[in-house]
Amino acid sequence: MAKKTTYDAGSISILEGLEAVRKRPGMYIGSVSTKGLNHLIYEIVDNAVDEHLAGFCSEIHVTLEADGSATVEDNGRGVPVDLHATGVSAERVVYTTLHAGGKFDDSSYKTSGGLHGVGSSVVNALSAYMDVKVMLGGEIHHDRYERGIPVIELEDGLLPVIGKTRKTGTIVNFLPDDTIFEKTKFRSDEVKSRLHETTYLNPELTIIFDDKRQDEQEHIVFHEPDGILGFIKELNNKKEIVHEPVYFKGTAEGIEVEIAFQYVNEFHENVLGFCNNIYNAEGGTHLTGFKTTFTTVMNQYARELGVLKDKDANFTGADIRNGMTAIVSIKHPDPRFEGQTKTKLDNPDASKATGKVTGDEIVLYFDRNLENLKKVLSCAEKAAKIRKTEEKAKTNLLTKQKYSFDSNGKLANCESRDASKCEIFIVEGDSAGGSAKTARNRMFQAILPIRGKILNVEKASIDKVLANAEIKTMINAFNCGFSEGYGNDFDISKLRYDKIIIMADADVDGAHISTLLLTLFYRFMPELIYEGHVYIAMPPLYKVMPKKGEEEYLYDDKALEKYRKTHDGGFTLQRYKGLGEMDAQQLWETTLDPETRMLKLVEIEDARMASSVTEMLMGSEVPPRKAFIYENATEAELDI
Repeated sequence: MAKKTTYDAGSISILEGLEAVRKRPGMYIGSVSTKGLNHLIYEIVDNAVDEHLAGFCSEIHVTLEADGSATVEDNGRGVPVDLHATGVSAERVVYTTLHAGGKFDDSSYKTSGGLHGVGSSVVNALSAYMDVKVMLGGEIHHDRYERGIPVIELEDGLLPVIGKTRKTGTIVNFLPDDTIFEKTKFRSDEVKSRLHETTYLNPELTIIFDDKRQDEQEHIVFHEPDGILGFIKELNNKKEIVHEPVYFKGTAEGIEVEIAFQYVNEFHENVLGFCNNIYNAEGGTHLTGFKTTFTTVMNQYARELGVLKDKDANFTGADIRNGMTAIVSIKHPDPRFEGQTKTKLDNPDASKATGKVTGDEIVLYFDRNLENLKKVLSCAEKAAKIRKTEEKAKTNLLTKQKYSFDSNGKLANCESRDASKCEIFIVEGDSAGGSAKTARNRMFQAILPIRGKILNVEKASIDKVLANAEIKTMINAFNCGFSEGYGNDFDISKLRYDKIIIMADADVDGAHISTLLLTLFYRFMPELIYEGHVYIAMPPLYKVMPKKGEEEYLYDDKALEKYRKTHDGGFTLQRYKGLGEMDAQQLWETTLDPETRMLKLVEIEDARMASSVTEMLMGSEVPPRKAFIYENATEAELDI
């Protein structure tokens, strides 16, 4: 089909009005935490990337401005500004109406990441102000909104022209609404990671990032001409590789499929799925098609080469993917996701498409690269042997050693059995555990003390993991089982607690304990993190007692510095070296009471961040792992 070059008012379709976004922002951007805040930038960037996919945009500028706003500029065609059927400029329709955009006009966008046409209007609705400049037809057209409401009068339905230009494209500047978001400071590391990821998926696109918020301003140009092949190399750059990365692409079922994979000498898999440039954290049908076909073909090879005998059972998918890093990126004309945040793809035809392309291409590759085929099958053979040994250990430990943990002397359970209202605190040390048991609201708060640093699960075999008393108690306490590379016994619907809160001292040792616990959850219960059940408690560092006025708790050195400036030394300062130094009342007020406590929600933003965080949590280098949690724990969000 010929590419449609006109992008005008006739390309814009309206499905419904903009009504509920400010009331229920989480439905549209996932949350009002930092993750949701950064999502505003991604929605505008995704629209510019859609212009790139349509063949009209080669460069995107993303700027974090000194005043806290963000600017996204592209050199695409420019949002249509001509008169829409509703009697106003099409630009006004795009930014004020839910489900309005070119994404519903098949001839305007063949594939699109901003699938639902809600991105622009949602960002507008959740911003204190949004300023839009459209460069089109030699003129600069201007519009402005405050909390989603237009503040510029139209002239016969059209936008005012504020200048002349030879450029085309759209410039969007917006300031997040501080009455909606818990914090309004963008996290630059996560934004940069997402932008870098986008250039890997679009090798002909350049994204320029500027952060003007610090004295030393940051300027980075992201451009990755090697595409997902370069992405694979970056993900594995610190690992012992088994072979050079493999890349192939093809089209099936009207879907473009692009895949790269490489094996490394590690005992887990890292398979990432993308649809129309959006990272699908929970995978979906495109990954299912790839995994199923890859497993089938490799088992056929294993039998042909005599690696598997007639009496042998097939390798499992987990056996075959042991050590695999893979990226599956598809372009789908009509994707369906579970939820606006696009974490899981749901199209059956995506499974068929990735399966067909994978089946055709890996046979071509391995027929010509027999040595690499043998290396991959050797990884699978090793994984299968370990799996069989450790399945026996798992069976023995989880069936023969079951015990009631309400009476095991460690867990102080809560009275309620309504999981949606219950929370469990994993507390470091018996003294802090004793205070916490006294201080808690026993109706909905459970306390589980652990002694010292738990096992580093990344460095231990499964039998040692399951033999560890602290880990076994946690697995039983949560009640939802666990998953690892040989199958999945994890069922999140059985989870006993809505919040799992790590409560450790505010020092390096406490941070290390938190890290080890997060490693356990990420490795064996990742759904707990993905579905927002894991938190880190934020106990205060100081208690200040002024000569006049009320006592206060301060949670970091910045807060203390600010307090000093306003109180001129007229106060007594108490520093807490650990949770065990607090009495029950202080622990309740600062760390347990849902009305006043600070909690850090553990989130994973995107594929590159997930990979680097996993490396940080699971790698052999301890100092950066400690530093990561210690530094990021200060980015707390108030849980009220």
